[in-house]
Amino acid sequence: MRTLTSHQYTAKQAAERDPRWNAVLARDPAADKLFVYAVKTTGVYCRPSSPTRLPRPENVEFFDTPAAAEAAGYRPSKRGADQTSVAAQHAELVAAACRSIETALELPSLEMLAADAGLSVYHFHRVFKAVTGLTPKGYADANRARKVRDHLSRSHSVTEAIYDAGFNSNSRFYEASGKVLGMKPTDYRAGGANTEIRFAIGECSLGAILVAQSARGVCAILLGDDPNALAHDLQDKFPRAHLIGADHDFEQLVAQVVGFIEAPALGLDLPLDVRGTAFQQRVWQALREIPAGSTASYAEIAARIGSPKAVRAVAQACAANSLAVAIPCHRVIRSDGSGSGYRWGVERKRALLEREAAIEN
Repeated sequence: MRTLTSHQYTAKQAAERDPRWNAVLARDPAADKLFVYAVKTTGVYCRPSSPTRLPRPENVEFFDTPAAAEAAGYRPSKRGADQTSVAAQHAELVAAACRSIETALELPSLEMLAADAGLSVYHFHRVFKAVTGLTPKGYADANRARKVRDHLSRSHSVTEAIYDAGFNSNSRFYEASGKVLGMKPTDYRAGGANTEIRFAIGECSLGAILVAQSARGVCAILLGDDPNALAHDLQDKFPRAHLIGADHDFEQLVAQVVGFIEAPALGLDLPLDVRGTAFQQRVWQALREIPAGSTASYAEIAARIGSPKAVRAVAQACAANSLAVAIPCHRVIRSDGSGSGYRWGVERKRALLEREAAIEN
């Protein structure tokens, strides 16, 4: 017969009198949103309906939320069902934090966001990055970049747009404007006026191809069936930019891109004008590190950039890529090895992968 110390006996009686213990004994799924229970001897916490082996009542501790259990030093159970519940809780907390960031007149501090989530600063930072793929600051920067682009198109002045987007001073914004907009804010507000973009349209075995270059580097490589549609895509992005049609020197650049498409073994090394959020740029850099002839899954890319749970966000970043083949999103496949969607068509993706696979043979 097992002998309990007076402390253990008291703890056992307290647990057995707690109505939550009955929910644990019954593995009641209706209680999953009400509390979690932690086991002192294992250091983990579970949902009431968890199929894990039932602990002794004297070893049980109850918490209202997973966050409270983690704040007390417990870790989530590795059972799939428990992990799913924890992930859902984390997603709700992060969604609320994102709304706070998006609606605040001034960026809430990390300490304020963590306190609202009921987590320590360290744990909140880790959870936020795992869910979104960005740090809270990175998310705030991306949100401000989106706001300033929107306000520049609607405000009466650049200064008004800067302050409306949450920048506290002109100088702070102008320091970041190159990365945020890719050009001067007055030029962006004017639809790309005073910005020169050279472009040319050619043909390759995959159909029509458009290559465009700003002063900073190649800013677009588009594939499609209709050359006019590709030109319209470029015009829609900067309707008042000074678009300069093909000249002999620029056509050499187009030929270089076409040559890579036809013979991937040639390689492609171009100066790029890459514009995107911090998270998108991390994804795109990871894609550029995949060698020709190799592939990676969305989950593998998410792990490589340190955000293993941001698989869906990785897929969205791939879809937002406007530099076909230079940023090789065609090398990303599903975890089961099958193909997936591609901005320029699945058939083009399959053709590119087949040509690159031949490099190894």
